Amino acid sequence: MAETADHLPEDAAALKAALIETRAKLSGAQALIAHLQLTIEKMKRAMFGPRSERSQRLIDQLELELEELAAAAGEDEAKAEPPRVHVQGFTRCPATRRNFPADLPRRRIVHPAPTSCPCCGGSKLSKIGEDVTETLDVVPRQWFVTEHVREKFSCRSCETITQPPAPFHAIARGFAGPSLLAMMLVEKYANHQPLNRQSEQYAREGIELSVSTMADHVGACAATLTPLHELIKAHVFAAERIHGDDTTVPVLAKTKTRTGRIWTYVRDDRPFGGGAPPAAVFFYSPDRAGLHPERHLAGYSGILQADAYAGFNKLYEPDRKPGQITEAGCWAHARRKLFELADIASKARNRKQTTISPIAFEAVQKFDAIFALERAINGLPPEARAAARRKDIAPLVNDLIDWMKRERGKLSRHNEVAKAFDYMLKRIDVFTRFLEDGRICLSNNAAERELRGIALGRKSWLFAGSDRGGERAAVMLTLIQTARLNDVDPQAWLADVLARIADHKITDLAALLPWNWRRAIPVARAA
Repeated sequence: MAETADHLPEDAAALKAALIETRAKLSGAQALIAHLQLTIEKMKRAMFGPRSERSQRLIDQLELELEELAAAAGEDEAKAEPPRVHVQGFTRCPATRRNFPADLPRRRIVHPAPTSCPCCGGSKLSKIGEDVTETLDVVPRQWFVTEHVREKFSCRSCETITQPPAPFHAIARGFAGPSLLAMMLVEKYANHQPLNRQSEQYAREGIELSVSTMADHVGACAATLTPLHELIKAHVFAAERIHGDDTTVPVLAKTKTRTGRIWTYVRDDRPFGGGAPPAAVFFYSPDRAGLHPERHLAGYSGILQADAYAGFNKLYEPDRKPGQITEAGCWAHARRKLFELADIASKARNRKQTTISPIAFEAVQKFDAIFALERAINGLPPEARAAARRKDIAPLVNDLIDWMKRERGKLSRHNEVAKAFDYMLKRIDVFTRFLEDGRICLSNNAAERELRGIALGRKSWLFAGSDRGGERAAVMLTLIQTARLNDVDPQAWLADVLARIADHKITDLAALLPWNWRRAIPVARAA
């Protein structure tokens, strides 16, 4: 409750302190509200799946709003802290916070202790303990030059001169070290920082690196690392079941941009307890013609989880060589079409459409019940997953299908709910295949997660420079996303690989893959 005029302090300094305290509390409350709103939106997406790109934009907007409010709250709190003034009936207490990670290095600063007692002036002081206040700090990025010294020796007997061979460079005739190259690649393809922005940042730090030079380095690195891309591709297509999806990539043309595609195929056996390491391979194409997935999957036969894109249809033909690919439907796609019709929040924001479909809303609830049971058996072996599905999930699926058929008969063919129902009912065998095969997932979210970074990056880098640029991006995305899937730091891994790959045996390149990688300890003599 706000203070009345009778309860306000009469002293001007105390009144000012109370005002500052009130402002700090208000800022903190606003930041808390923004945090709760963001949390609610993220929980909605986790429970019900992504509604649309508009939903992601809302989350991005909330995150920016939270950032601004948190900064304002911090500023107001800092203003309220010094000088500390005690207001009648209120004593400011410091907020509790989590401890910093124990593995972070500590720099201990011991402040000079008093040499005499401030009370009696005595010098017989005995230490009884200490208070430690921790602050988190960072050392700015340090640039350095590595000198490779090769000493020459002359034989006194035959005058032969000997010298160690020159070390291999990650790039032929290049001057950039492997750590710098790895940072360029991760900043560009993982953090979505174009080379021009990186060049400007380096210039502010006193290092002049032109965009053209950095582009040459990026292209050379992509060529050097292509063999690892091929090994990851072979690993992905050796799986019994893979996820497939694609997304748009604007490509720079002479007078305008055109739309290319980035394709991904993901191997992730963890949902059914598989021991094979996860991996994702990416490809680029200038358009979305069906011949591209046919070329990507030319040697593959197994299970493909994807959306209902018509370009995949030839892959499912029975007489296909080397074998038929089995289609598995994505329940998340089927649910998404219904969720858009039952999304109360989006309808409320759209003044022209304020009503929702009760049939779509009921369908979403039935879908969510199936997803909830599926999450409970995630990670079980295929046989256990299939048995649990037949026992617990199959009755819900059969009930959903019967209900959808009944409701579909009441709707016209032009009804949006009818179209959403038809998406699933016309291919019901594809959507129910997971009930008998424990390797199949309920959704294609594994592939969509790998493409999410590209969707976010488009807002930063705007377009690819050319088709070749798209192909380089596919190579680097394969390496970076596969490293992330295996809980490997992409920058540390790439730096080590670039330092070792030049003199690494071609027959042993598999040792450099993220799931086999072990950082080599360099043995060098300091000058």
